[in-house]
Amino acid sequence: MGTDATSGMAHISAYLEQAASICGMLDAEKVAAIAQGIAATRDGGGRLFVLGVGGSAANASHAVNDFRKLCGVETYAPTDNVSELTARTNDEGWETVFAGWLKISNACEKDAILVFSVGGGNAEHNVSMNLVEALKEAKSRGCKIYGIVGRDGGYTAQVGDAVVLVPTVDQRLITPHAEAFQAVIWHCLVSSPVLQVQATKW
Repeated sequence: MGTDATSGMAHISAYLEQAASICGMLDAEKVAAIAQGIAATRDGGGRLFVLGVGGSAANASHAVNDFRKLCGVETYAPTDNVSELTARTNDEGWETVFAGWLKISNACEKDAILVFSVGGGNAEHNVSMNLVEALKEAKSRGCKIYGIVGRDGGYTAQVGDAVVLVPTVDQRLITPHAEAFQAVIWHCLVSSPVLQVQATKW
């Protein structure tokens, strides 16, 4: 086995060990609180808006399917509407794309936001300001705020009602672990008896 293959195996072993350690460090009570909160949103006739950027936007799209199909929650991701997303970016600016979407959707106190993000948004460092502005808008409208985020959780962790923090176990792998565990946790949510109303095919 060459040097590249050896270092590749070392990376794989370390990555999997880190993933196992992250599982053990996740706050199960926060996950349960999100499940209960989304169930209450559904049962109260509210909607769930899933917000994410980059890889987290792809996760948001997948999660929308699962919450709708498996849990009977009326769920949307603004990033699924590429025409509106790019029109708002072009005409109004990237920072307000999600906030504008929530306004037009008449988001209200019956609704909830679920943020998927590596950093959770940070106004001080001008990072993911579209999430920051969306959460400000959501708070002003009385929406519940949930999140699955990495690093220190950023603005999402500061204002959220229940936010799961994916712990940092390797500074070089913050993004892959955070985005991977978004999927682990939302699949835990949609398969929970608190939320699931329809079984998966397999």
